[in-house]
Amino acid sequence: MKLVLAILNSDDAHAVISSLTRAEFNVTKLATTGGFLSAGNVTVLVGLDEARLDSALELIEKHSNSRKQVIPSTSDVGMNLYSAMPVQVNVGGATVFVLDVEQFVKF
Repeated sequence: MKLVLAILNSDDAHAVISSLTRAEFNVTKLATTGGFLSAGNVTVLVGLDEARLDSALELIEKHSNSRKQVIPSTSDVGMNLYSAMPVQVNVGGATVFVLDVEQFVKF
């Protein structure tokens, strides 16, 4: 048995969760916040048999789109923060962890 832990951009979460649910995966959704941009994202947990792992990963990849976003940046000069030029960063996509599950119990 495996546990898929996927961190998704909030813009992609609905499509990913819908596709996994349609494929009859049980999905738990957690609202989380990223550290780099301090932006909201969604973490989903999916427990599944190893035989279905590739199918779940394909759905996550298909519906997680990477895109460029311009964000304001700041410079720290001494004790003051100053506005600097906006920076273009890649956002979206998915960060996925696949963990072995030793035991699964549902009450």
